[in-house]
Amino acid sequence: MREARNIPFDLLVWIAGALAVVLLVLPTLVVVAMSFTNEFTLRFPPRSWSARWYLELFSNSPQILSSALASLKVAAIATLVSTVLGTLAAVALAGRKDRLSVALDAFFMSPMVFPAMSLGLALLLVLSLAGIRLSILTLAIGHVVIATPFVIRMVSAAAQQMNPALLDCAASLGASRVHAFFTITLPLIRSGVVSGAIVAFLTSIDHVPVSLMLSDPRTETLPIHLWAILESNLDVRVAAVSGVIVAATVAVMLVVDRRMFVPGRAGR
Repeated sequence: MREARNIPFDLLVWIAGALAVVLLVLPTLVVVAMSFTNEFTLRFPPRSWSARWYLELFSNSPQILSSALASLKVAAIATLVSTVLGTLAAVALAGRKDRLSVALDAFFMSPMVFPAMSLGLALLLVLSLAGIRLSILTLAIGHVVIATPFVIRMVSAAAQQMNPALLDCAASLGASRVHAFFTITLPLIRSGVVSGAIVAFLTSIDHVPVSLMLSDPRTETLPIHLWAILESNLDVRVAAVSGVIVAATVAVMLVVDRRMFVPGRAGR
C-alpha cells in the first residue's frame, strides 16, 4: 500500500493512457489481420496470408457493394444536412448564456443521450403518424437527427474560440450579418465544421439501431447487411469490409489533418 502511494502520478496516467490505446486499437488490428487470411473462416492469427477476400469483395459481392452504395448515399445526405443545420445552430448559440440558449443546447444534444433504439422507434412512430412511408429519405432523416449533435458540439468548440470583436468591427464597417458569416465566421470555424462533418459521416455510415427502424425492405445499409451475414456464417468478407473502412477512415483523417491543422496551410 505504501509502495503504491509512492508511484508517481504521471506514471499512472501514462499506463492508463497506454492501456486505453491498446484496448481501442488492438481489436481493429486483429480484424484487419484476419481479413488477410487465405482460409474460408475467421481465425486469428491466420495460418496463411492472402488478399483473396479483398478481391472477392470487389469482384463477386454485388449485394455487399449495393448495400455499401446505399450507406454512402444516406451518409452523404445526412452529412450535408446535419453539417448545415449543426453549423447554424452552433453559431447561433455561441457565446449565449441565457436560459433559452441553455435549454436549446440541451435539447439539441438529447439524441446523444437517448438510447438509439428508442429514438429510432420514436421517429418511426412520428413518421408513420405523418403519413410518410419508409424509404431512403426517412433513413436519412433519422441519421440527420443522430449526426447533428456531433456537428453542433464540434462547431461550438471552434466558435467559442473566435473573438466576438471581429464581428462587431465588421458590423461597424457596414457589413451585413450574412456577409460577416461567410467572410469572417465561417473561415475561422472551418476546422470545427470539417471535423463535425467527418464525425457525422462516420456516425451515419455505421449506425445500426436507427437504420433497422427507418429503412424499407429495398434499402439495406452496409451494417445491416453485414449483421445478417454474421448471423448465418463467419464470412471473411466481413473482415475485408472492415479493413476497407478502416483504411478509408485513416486516409481521410490524414488528408484532413494535413490540409486543415498543419500550421501555414489552414488558411489556404
